[in-house]
Parts: sequence; C-alpha cells; structure tokens
Amino acid sequence: MPEVKYFSEMKLVGIRVLCPGDQYIVEIPKASKRLSERMNEIANVVNRELQYGAFVVEHSSNEEDGYWVCVEVSEFEGIPDDMVALTIPAQMYAVLRHQGANVKIRQTYNELHQWIEVNGYQRLTAKWHLEAFYEWTDPANLDVELMDTVAFEV
Repeated sequence: MPEVKYFSEMKLVGIRVLCPGDQYIVEIPKASKRLSERMNEIANVVNRELQYGAFVVEHSSNEEDGYWVCVEVSEFEGIPDDMVALTIPAQMYAVLRHQGANVKIRQTYNELHQWIEVNGYQRLTAKWHLEAFYEWTDPANLDVELMDTVAFEV
C-alpha cells in the first residue's frame, strides 16, 4: 500500500547514467555494480547497504537529463573525479515498494500514480524523484522503494 513520507535534504554521490531511453534498463544495473565495487572511494557514506536512483521526470535542462546511481553521504568530501554530487532538497514523496524484476517496475509506478491521483496529491514531475534500492545485484529480483515527489492539492 502506498504512503506519503517526508524526507529532509539528502546529499548523494554516484554515477550519472545518460543513454537512449530504452537502454536504461541495461545501463542502470551496470552502474549499480560499478558503484558497489568503488564504494570505498567515497567518503562519509551513510549506509553502504542502500543505493539511491535519482531522476527528474520532466527535466528542464541537459544537466537534469539522465539517471543517477548514488549513495547518501553525510557531507561532500573528496568526490572521485568521474563521480557526481547531488543535493536533493527536502520533499514529500508518495512511496511504494517494488519487489521483483526491473522490467515490472513500470507496472508498480502505474499503481503508485493512480493512488496519488485518487488520494488528492499532485505529482511534481519537474522535481527530483528517488528510488531507494535495498537489493540491486540481480535485476530480476530487486527490492526498491519508488519515491514519487508530490504535493497535496488544496
């Protein structure tokens, strides 16, 4: 069952994935594996057992295009040259957990989007959205919280 959660500002460090739309399903798992292998190069990691995906649905600039595979850090320090730092502002999210194949995530997102609409929330598609991965090593068996940025419609 979806729920709404508030998250305070987050600092993320990781790898930006930029490719044709149909390739993300292949490229994101590769980036996750690379990030896992290079975790010891990142300073101040909050939780090594949790990876985040970050993206803007309707990006307004090339800087916001793509998908970022990251870990949360308590502060930015000595970021590896080929990695990026992102600051995600404090936001409200509609959250729904997906357990299973990455090819079925779209279905879970559809459920989440329907719930958002029925419950009087508005999707903020120009803001950062997150995916919190508890299990990411096997694309056929993911455990991820899908976090869609929302506002309550008055």
